[in-house]
Amino acid sequence: MEGFQFQTIKTIRAEPGSSARIGELIKEIGAERVLVVTDPGIKGLGLLEAMLSGLDDAGVTVTLYDKVEADPPEASVLEAGALACESEAEAVIGFGGGSSMDTAKLASFLARSDQPLSEAYGVNNARGERLPLIQVPTTAGTGSEVTPIAIVTTGEATKMGVVSPILYADYAMLDADLTLGLPSKVTAATGIDAMVHAIEAYTTKFKKNPVSNALAREALSLLGSNIRTACEDGGNREARAAMLLGSLLAGMSFANAPCAAVHALAYPIGGHFHVPHGLSNSLVLPHVLRFNAPVAESQYAEIAGIAIPGIEASGDAMTERLAAGFEILINDLAIESCLRDVGISHNQLPMMAEDAMKQQRLLVNNPREVGYDDALEIYQAAF
Repeated sequence: MEGFQFQTIKTIRAEPGSSARIGELIKEIGAERVLVVTDPGIKGLGLLEAMLSGLDDAGVTVTLYDKVEADPPEASVLEAGALACESEAEAVIGFGGGSSMDTAKLASFLARSDQPLSEAYGVNNARGERLPLIQVPTTAGTGSEVTPIAIVTTGEATKMGVVSPILYADYAMLDADLTLGLPSKVTAATGIDAMVHAIEAYTTKFKKNPVSNALAREALSLLGSNIRTACEDGGNREARAAMLLGSLLAGMSFANAPCAAVHALAYPIGGHFHVPHGLSNSLVLPHVLRFNAPVAESQYAEIAGIAIPGIEASGDAMTERLAAGFEILINDLAIESCLRDVGISHNQLPMMAEDAMKQQRLLVNNPREVGYDDALEIYQAAF
């Protein structure tokens, strides 16, 4: 066995209703003032109320930043960081989807570090410390609660990442009750996003290791076995809890064995056309699987029957069966299945392929090298 390194967060707590008791945790870490980072939709749905009440009961002073946008722009991240400083926050709570949790990571970092955000972009460029950080996901998809990655929109359609162990949270709190009212389409897209994380971690070119492999397989087992139930019966707490745990395990896996071409090709879809990240991944996933088949067939064969229950675990053309299985799943879950369904025209595909080539930090991890012509062909297949 080759040597490897695996990192993750300190503490995970998974229990329905646990977010209402987060005040106890804040007191344990010795904080009296916290910044809560979330988005307007979460606030409007009332999901914050139980947690805010618990914080109040614990005597914790709360400052709320509820302006997080999807694919958070740099200005929003800087605003959250400034508010953490102004409010003299002693801890930060990220509450919501990936955008809220990514913003919370950087707000906790900016509150303690004198390094400009512009210098922190990239891998291991962030310097300094951060405030104590607690992450509470309200979707089962991004796995951001256990990753050291924060993605920021830095231009009209350009995304940059801060990747550093500094951004690993101190606590992740999985409260399945927060996901019970999630719409079916959101559940489907975020669930497939989590499955993409596990698949890409399992087949990544670099840093793949026995721990990340085991986590990816267990994540796919939980997600593949529960995604239909979670979408069809949104009040099924057991399925919701399984999806949350599967998303977290996939996050732990890809935090150590990084994502690749699916994500690289998804970013231009989200950046230019404001398609949610999970759906962007879903649109290109089957076609990237087929593209990778010549070099990743054996690895796809190992996980096909786990990801898509009902696929025979052996035989020929396993990648095609896996890709076709995802196409059937996407169709059954009634989410968009091709690029034209989300308003993309054929003449925009070359521009998207050019932008995808800028995501070299992801493309280098793909099991098969991806060039401009390859990206264009994948987009054409997805059109």
